[in-house]
Amino acid sequence: MPYRRTPAVQARLDAQRAAIVEAGLRLLAEHGHAGCTMAAVAGRAGVATGSVYRHFAGKAELSVELFRTVVGREVAAVSEAAARPSHRTAAERVVAVIETFASRALKAPRLAYALLAEPVDPAVDAERLVFRRAFRDVFAERIAAGVRSGELPPQDAVLTASALVGAGAEALTGPLTAGSPGPGTVPALVTFTLRALGVPDAEHA
Repeated sequence: MPYRRTPAVQARLDAQRAAIVEAGLRLLAEHGHAGCTMAAVAGRAGVATGSVYRHFAGKAELSVELFRTVVGREVAAVSEAAARPSHRTAAERVVAVIETFASRALKAPRLAYALLAEPVDPAVDAERLVFRRAFRDVFAERIAAGVRSGELPPQDAVLTASALVGAGAEALTGPLTAGSPGPGTVPALVTFTLRALGVPDAEHA
């Protein structure tokens, strides 16, 4: 007869997994993927290394879970920012996405570098593509709405969105690795975004 976990046992395992993931996220923000070894995560979570292996087969699987968790939080943050009532035009909603992501990235540079550019296991690199597509879709939805309403000039919303994601990631990687982003980084990205959208007089934004 197969063993069935009691609700109490399952609750303890779920709580332990959550603690391991949160410990991994803290290490990721401090040391990047390189610092998220199974032993280091176990130590930060206050559990035995074997307990980490009970939930994750190895570092690659754990890293994918950490990556997905961070991406989910970032996508939620930019989507929430774009949906604020104060952003009344399509351009303002698109700008809210890039402004929110860039500002959050520059406040947590090690974590942002891990998301955008740190050399990683192929499994995590595959998740990075999913991450880029998720942000592309957030942009594309707002751009397409702006084109339909006539606020933005006709354009391929998905293509423009993909270009904004790629340009934003590339533009941020340098400041993130240098550790000293200038105060003009985010405003310059906003101006670039408006120009890419075809907004008139974007240089005055």
